[in-house]
Amino acid sequence: MHGEYKVPGGKLVVVDFEVVDGAISGFRLAGDFFLEPDEALDAVNAAIEGMSANADAAAYAAAVKQALPADAVLLGFSAEGVAVAIRRALSAATTWRDYDWQIVHDKAVSPAMHLALDEVLATEVGDGARGPLLRIWEWDESAVVIGSFQSLKNEVDPEGAAAHGYQVVRRISGGGAMMMEKGAIITYSLYVPASLVGGMSFADSYAFLDAWVLQALQSLGIEASYQPLNDITSPKGKIGGAAQKRLGNGGVLHHVTMSYDMDGDVMTQVLRIGREKISDKGIASAAKRVDPLRSQTGLSRAEIIERMKETFAGLYGATPGALTEAEYAAAEELVASKFGTEAWLNRVP
Repeated sequence: MHGEYKVPGGKLVVVDFEVVDGAISGFRLAGDFFLEPDEALDAVNAAIEGMSANADAAAYAAAVKQALPADAVLLGFSAEGVAVAIRRALSAATTWRDYDWQIVHDKAVSPAMHLALDEVLATEVGDGARGPLLRIWEWDESAVVIGSFQSLKNEVDPEGAAAHGYQVVRRISGGGAMMMEKGAIITYSLYVPASLVGGMSFADSYAFLDAWVLQALQSLGIEASYQPLNDITSPKGKIGGAAQKRLGNGGVLHHVTMSYDMDGDVMTQVLRIGREKISDKGIASAAKRVDPLRSQTGLSRAEIIERMKETFAGLYGATPGALTEAEYAAAEELVASKFGTEAWLNRVP
């Protein structure tokens, strides 16, 4: 069995082994990481040898930590990274380059249509009806997108939303509210098969699926990093957040919203939770909480998106693609039956 795991912001961890009578045999660790002293590599190999193939990642990580010499130095990886690589090998996980990726950057549609497209495309990828893709959102109206399990009345001030022209919609993924001002936000969705994140915890998969966008932002001079569980941040402040939904058919939806030019004052009038977070941290202005990409790059929203697309294509060999009329039609049906209904919006009043 062969497993690989590129540690977000770190190095590649590679494991090879066999499973004999339910136990790991012939275990070998490799990669482009740094490890001192040399003997530590043998210690790791010996620690995993003979362990049950049914053990969880925590057990593998604990065995590695216990076996490492007291003076061991691990750079670019960790015991947890080794454990993830093992679990990926055992689950027959795939890698980015195993797929023919597409990048879709289509016409602007309504917020409800974007949410419906997320469900349609994630379902298709899970069913094997289409390959995985990156989709960049475009829209010409402002919206608040609340998480699947959030209380509508607790999150949104209806008067403030109406006064500033924000419609309110609910997505299928969990997490917090996204305030999406037209022209001021960069949002993208990834639709991937579950095998791409095989062997990873939810926490691991968030950083893994967004490693490419950190590289894109860093190439623009932004010191972007991932802050667990689901935030993209920088020394100058938060940039954005991710949310994820894993479907029963094996499709995974992972979407991210990043602020390009956030109006912090409007946020506090539209989102109730914004007031709580600011008050918690003793911050006088929401603008200090969410640091827009424009202030850190001086580039237009379109220029940042182009760099993102170039980075993704360069890393994974993605080519331009487009959605089909059938996919748009299926999404329109979902808007009518689900995402555009009061029943869905108020599922958690």
